Amino acid sequence: MKKVLFLALAAVSFSFASCDSKTEDNMENAADNVEEAGEMKADAMEEKADMVRDSADAKADAMENSADNMDATAPAATPAQ
Repeated sequence: MKKVLFLALAAVSFSFASCDSKTEDNMENAADNVEEAGEMKADAMEEKADMVRDSADAKADAMENSADNMDATAPAATPAQ
């Protein structure tokens, strides 16, 4: 008899434990929304960082190309006599 009663109480307690309340669902939804907003903000920041990095790379490449062109157009030095 005790085993049957114990099993019945265990089954009832599991059924109550598995039910979510509306308050819990609302809190979980709010947490999901906060997480999603944070992910979107992080993605936007990463995109801006990529744009800045690409811009800096392009500027550095242009400066290096300009320096290379200066070397190519500079008159050759004549050896001292």
